[in-house]
Amino acid sequence: MNPQLRGQIRQHVETAIAALRDAGTLPADLATPDFVVERPKDRAHGDFSTNAAMLLARPAKSNPRALAQALVDALPANDTIAAVEIAGPGFLNFRLTPAAWQRQLATVFAHGHCYGANDSGGGRTAGIEYVSANPTGPLHVGHGRAGVIGDCIARVLGANGWKVRREYYYNDAGVQIENLARSTQARAKGLKPGDADWPADAYNGDYIADVAQAYLRGDSVEVDGHTVTGKDDADDLDAIRQFAVAWLRREQNDDLAAFGVSFDVYFLESSLYTDGKVEETVRTLVERGHTYEDGGALWLKTTDFGDDKDRVMRKSDGTYTYFVPDVAYHLSKWQRGYERAITELGADHHGSLARVKAGLQALDAGIPANYPEYVLHQMVTVMRGGEEVKLSKRAGSYLTLRDLIDEAGSDAVRWFLVARRPDSQLTFDIDLARSQSLDNPVYYVQLSHARICGLMRQLAERGLAFELEAGLAQAPDLSDASLRDLLIDLSRWPEVVAAAGEQLEPHLVAAYLLELAQGFQTYYNDHQFLVDDADARNARLALALAVRQVLANGLALLGVSAPERM
Repeated sequence: MNPQLRGQIRQHVETAIAALRDAGTLPADLATPDFVVERPKDRAHGDFSTNAAMLLARPAKSNPRALAQALVDALPANDTIAAVEIAGPGFLNFRLTPAAWQRQLATVFAHGHCYGANDSGGGRTAGIEYVSANPTGPLHVGHGRAGVIGDCIARVLGANGWKVRREYYYNDAGVQIENLARSTQARAKGLKPGDADWPADAYNGDYIADVAQAYLRGDSVEVDGHTVTGKDDADDLDAIRQFAVAWLRREQNDDLAAFGVSFDVYFLESSLYTDGKVEETVRTLVERGHTYEDGGALWLKTTDFGDDKDRVMRKSDGTYTYFVPDVAYHLSKWQRGYERAITELGADHHGSLARVKAGLQALDAGIPANYPEYVLHQMVTVMRGGEEVKLSKRAGSYLTLRDLIDEAGSDAVRWFLVARRPDSQLTFDIDLARSQSLDNPVYYVQLSHARICGLMRQLAERGLAFELEAGLAQAPDLSDASLRDLLIDLSRWPEVVAAAGEQLEPHLVAAYLLELAQGFQTYYNDHQFLVDDADARNARLALALAVRQVLANGLALLGVSAPERM
């Protein structure tokens, strides 16, 4: 049987529709409509509802409420549905039996840490690219939001049966890298911001001095299996460039590791040029007839693919515009077997998205029109004591991700940065994130998990027994509102995982976990757990342990710890 209650209801309704076709109530050749089975917004209206009767009424030439009654009468005998009510113009509202809720609770334990997961991805490969910061300085808070959103999308897709490849794209070529090299060289020569000879476009943060000192000391930096060593030569700009990029890449990797973010692939933009991929991409676009020359520049006919105007690919000076290597890069993803390519970016990158997709379509390589998929995040404002926190002395002009982790801890930072829709502006309140109060959502959820662990410790300390099978064998009292609400919340978890994966919205997981924790707290306040009555004790602890399991599963999808003590 379908492990999701929603799926079980759908199966019973489909059986009823088939029975009505066989009976002649519905045309024999009528296809089953795409009806929905959903949870009513008001739980007083039942556990599930469907619009199937209203969709079938017209082809059956019947009144929707009359057809709704026919569907009710045709439902197969089962021990899942306790009652069905016809509401409004023909909605069917279902109430489930205690046995159905018992089975659902047992399913949590049967699947354990896999409860909620599904195989809808079928093992297909999805490449998730995120952070992809230029190796020119410490990561800022916006990079942190990108990191946790991308990482959680990867975790959620994995729970939906996708084979996930996490990818970091390094822009290790271009003007910004040159500015980094010259900034480091200036520091190595004893200059500092404000001096007459300080480069106009230099990076001014104190970290540049750290890089320069490490270079002059002859420090060695290992990154991606390669070792780069500094030397006491402030005039060797190429050596300085290589060392500074490696040094900052290592620092960024360390910061991401402290944040619980990792990658399977590190892709260098420079490789697209050294491997000839950019030139090859341009040649293919020319051969496909999607380009033209004008004013000494090479243009791509992006308007043929929905863009508002054609775009320059190769400028009159022979250099490429920035979207051309992006097209070559995403072509490489397709060639590397990524059936889906998902890119998490700051909202300020939105201008280039249409031309990248147009370029990929112009290649005529069989790439889907929605390739790649983009998830864009808005800015983060960090507050402390009611005032905005903007600067880090080390970075010079922005608050670093490491600063935030050091102040609030990785768990709180991850939670707060992922708990809202990516396309919404986010205010990060350091004081709230650090507080050990029920107003702090991550603390509230973690406390609920720890509290259940504490119940099990107290059970042992008091010498009381617990039998899971005995607890699961007892039919729940559905007249107990807090118990029924908690059972409903537990059964919703697989639906939340599926929705978060389908919509690429891991914030749905955070919202659900807070609701589950609140539901448990309500039940916890209304019931004693370590009672003398063995039946009551077993049933209540079984419920609590199911909540603990789902809290742990959800926190794992957010990369947040599930502490046993707080």
